[in-house]
Amino acid sequence: MINIVLFGKPGAGKGTQAEFLKEKYNLVHISTGDVFRYNLKNNTELGQQAKEYMDKGDLVPDQLTIKMLQDEVEKNPNATGFLFDGFPRTIAQAEALESFLATKNWKITATIALAANDDVLVQRILERGKSSGRPDDQDENKIRNRYEEYNQKTAPLINYYTQKELFYSVDGIGSIEEVTRRLSAIIDDFIDK
Repeated sequence: MINIVLFGKPGAGKGTQAEFLKEKYNLVHISTGDVFRYNLKNNTELGQQAKEYMDKGDLVPDQLTIKMLQDEVEKNPNATGFLFDGFPRTIAQAEALESFLATKNWKITATIALAANDDVLVQRILERGKSSGRPDDQDENKIRNRYEEYNQKTAPLINYYTQKELFYSVDGIGSIEEVTRRLSAIIDDFIDK
C-alpha cells in the first residue's frame, strides 16, 4: 500500500498534480478542499462549522478536519493506497493520521511538498478566484493570511517528517508535466524498493 501526503501552500498545484498521481499509481485521492466543499455544498453540520473558519481565511480546527478525513478513508475499504492532498496541515493532524492508519496496519510512504514563491502563488490564486467563486481566492489579504497560517502551523511538518526520513521537496514551478515528472521520480523510488 502506498500512502502519499502531498502538501504545499495554497495555489502550489496540489490538486492539479493529485489528478495525475491518482491515475498513475491507482490511489484514492482525498483532498481536504474537496471534502470541505462537499460538506459546505451539502450544508452538513461539519460543513457549517468549517465555513465559519474558512470565511476568515483560517485553517479549520484539527478535530473537524480529522473527522472528515476518516469518513473519506472508511468509504474506500478496498483501496490500494491513498493520496492525501492538503492533510495533514499540523503536527497534531500528522500524529492523528499516523494513529488512524496504524489501526489498519498502514503507514505513510512519503510526504512531498510542492515549493513555490509566495508572490507567484498569490497571482495563481487571484487568477483562480476569477472562476472558482471562492471569496477566499479573490482577496489578497485573505490569501496572505492563509500563508501566515501555513507558515505557523504547517511548515513545522517539514522538520517532523524529515526526522522520520519521509520528507521530500519538489519545485512546484514549471509546466504541469515537469512537476509531475519530479513527483513521479520520488514515488517510483519507493515502489522500486
